[in-house]
Amino acid sequence: MYVKIFTDGAARGNPDGPGGFGAVLQYIDTKGVLHEKELSGGFVRTTNNRMELMAAIAALEALNRPCQVDLYSDSSYLVDAFEKHWIDSWQQAGWRRGKPNEVKNIDLWQRLLAARAPHQVNFHWVKGHAGHPENERCDRLATSAADGGDLQIDPGV
Repeated sequence: MYVKIFTDGAARGNPDGPGGFGAVLQYIDTKGVLHEKELSGGFVRTTNNRMELMAAIAALEALNRPCQVDLYSDSSYLVDAFEKHWIDSWQQAGWRRGKPNEVKNIDLWQRLLAARAPHQVNFHWVKGHAGHPENERCDRLATSAADGGDLQIDPGV
């Protein structure tokens, strides 16, 4: 099954303000009918990068069987980690970037790797706030979640 995923994260007062994530999953069935699912969530105190990762995690965890996925994000942090194989280097170095520098957000990177494992995922960067319809939609989901009243506690912050 082939799925397109679009994601975005947002944080107000980054790095210590409320934040949210948004994702749109799209699947076209055998009859050519488009099916879409929106996901979002908000956190009391978080960072933009954590919300970018959470958007991808939530979307991949929502898939109920192995899929071929094209995941689109405006986060270079997320896309470059996979496309430039930074994540492989981080893992090989014990989640370090050079001797003294521990990679940030290890908890979410590990969760993302687990969520990605059953799927074939290609990551694609899109320019944010540039009129890309699905990216703009995800941005609205993320900012609405950040501004909402039902915010969770981000255990990683």
